[in-house]
Amino acid sequence: MKHQVNYTMLCDFYELTMANGYLRTGLGDRICYFDLFFRTVPDGGGFAIAAGLESVVNYIKGLSFDEEDLEYLRGKGCFSPEFLDYLRTFRFTGDIWAVPEGTPVFPGEPLLIVRAPAIQAQFIETFLLLSVNHQSLIATKSNRIVRAAQGRPVAEFGSRRAQGAAGALMGARASCIAGCSATACTMADLYYGCAVTGTMAHSWVQMFDDEYTAFRTYCQLYPHGATLLVDTYNVLDSGVPNAIRAFREVLLPQGITDCAIRIDSGDLAYLSRRARAMLDQAGLSGCKITVSNALDEYLIRDLLAQGACIDSFGVGERLITSKSDPVFGGVYKLAAVEGPDGVIQPRIKISENPAKITTPHFKAVYRLFEKSSGKAMADLVALHDELPPQGQPLELFDPNATWKRKTVRDYTAVPLLIPVFKNGVQVCRLPSLQESRAYCKAQVERLWDEVKRFENPHTYYVDLSQKLWTVKQQMLQKPVSP
Repeated sequence: MKHQVNYTMLCDFYELTMANGYLRTGLGDRICYFDLFFRTVPDGGGFAIAAGLESVVNYIKGLSFDEEDLEYLRGKGCFSPEFLDYLRTFRFTGDIWAVPEGTPVFPGEPLLIVRAPAIQAQFIETFLLLSVNHQSLIATKSNRIVRAAQGRPVAEFGSRRAQGAAGALMGARASCIAGCSATACTMADLYYGCAVTGTMAHSWVQMFDDEYTAFRTYCQLYPHGATLLVDTYNVLDSGVPNAIRAFREVLLPQGITDCAIRIDSGDLAYLSRRARAMLDQAGLSGCKITVSNALDEYLIRDLLAQGACIDSFGVGERLITSKSDPVFGGVYKLAAVEGPDGVIQPRIKISENPAKITTPHFKAVYRLFEKSSGKAMADLVALHDELPPQGQPLELFDPNATWKRKTVRDYTAVPLLIPVFKNGVQVCRLPSLQESRAYCKAQVERLWDEVKRFENPHTYYVDLSQKLWTVKQQMLQKPVSP
């Protein structure tokens, strides 16, 4: 970004108090493993879309405390001088693995794993969660909306309804990764190369003495790709007729047929059908119709089912806020620690709520693709040092209902987690937004349609290897003593 902000002090205050305690008790350098995962898919969907990794990388690379930060902490009166000295030269020296942005992901599997000294691993928790939670939420919602549009372009129009400037910017970026063709957010184009788009506001039309003059002037100023907003007064009685007149008098004499109208209110199915007939009758069969007005995947699906003549959609508040389900719910949990001898010791969190029981140990995650169809069959979470499946017959079972078993053959196992940091140094190339967008589209296409249903999707299984399941059961039966 052009103006890099240091978000070090965005951490929760207890990250600092715990870090101070770790240092004073000799635990600060103990190597820990933390998993970032989520428990449920927003909107009851079959999968989510991972996003936010680029923000995490930029944060880690700039993670440091300046004298102003240290002076603030000194003033709180609860931090030791040794701790403040430690922070003065602080930097991240750990390892991070993560799924690439745009990957379809499922509950319970790690999207990101951190291996680092305890203090470092705790410091980064807040920013990792807020980045991955927010951007994965918007990417997931955006992908649902894009799929509902059935190949028609969807533009993100939500900046003015977003929760703050960062919500607008990072939400626009996430929406483009998930398949939106463009955004109205100029900064997202400036910083990330999102294609930017825009038409006009009703105020443009109202600023002129009459609607036709407003349309004609706009076509004269922006003859290529002009989109006219036709619902300021009356869509069918004045808006569309005046747009047709402006197109025919200004654009067609120049040989320009690339034009569009936008409808932002009313019965969009009925109005779009009528407008299409009027445009075609006027010889403007190439004129596109785009619509907006509080759309989401369900409204878009219904409009198309009703025969609406719509070429593209502009989606704002219900996308940028994920209004129907605005919390992603990712968590960051300790999975293991290393003993003095370097041996990994698994850790588990036990709860009376089974959904909140964690899966212990340092892990690897594999996606199993059926060779014959290329479709994803299941994900397998295994111990980090287990040999990856090599295509031999593999028995999968539901970790929560172990009698549900299936032997799979003729598959390819692909690791999902890639190295991002090694000893504090970035070791991966961050793809461009366009590359992440193409990757996301390709990976979603590899899911079965049943998993992509909006309502009651087929459950995609995230299975544990037999070894990992056994470790978890043993710890549940005999956990570390309180």
